[in-house]
Amino acid sequence: QVQLVQTGGGSVQAGGSLRLSCVASGLSVDRRCMAWFRQTLGQEREGVAIITATGGNDFYSASVKGRFTISRDIAQNAVYLQMSGVKPEDTAMYYCAAARTGWCALGPIAQYDSWGQGTQVTVSN
Repeated sequence: QVQLVQTGGGSVQAGGSLRLSCVASGLSVDRRCMAWFRQTLGQEREGVAIITATGGNDFYSASVKGRFTISRDIAQNAVYLQMSGVKPEDTAMYYCAAARTGWCALGPIAQYDSWGQGTQVTVSN
């Protein structure tokens, strides 16, 4: 049974930093493309970062590029999202996701078949 368990998140002031963690079981993070998505009320889920299975190549949405970093620890079977220079518009529920294969893109979400439970990030001025 696949599980993605998220920790981290919370409230932070604009300009601050936060790290989200996602520990996987039932799959290997070096065999699946892994991603972080975020969603605000009434909006579609938005992909913000991915890390490919082979090579661990990372890609970002324009809205977070240069501020967020996705990484993985194969030994811990975990994926992380380091958020720096956060802005109020980064406020959202963040989700960890595993794609069906070793390669993925920031969208569409149909390519992802496993999701974490979500964790709220709130950025205040």
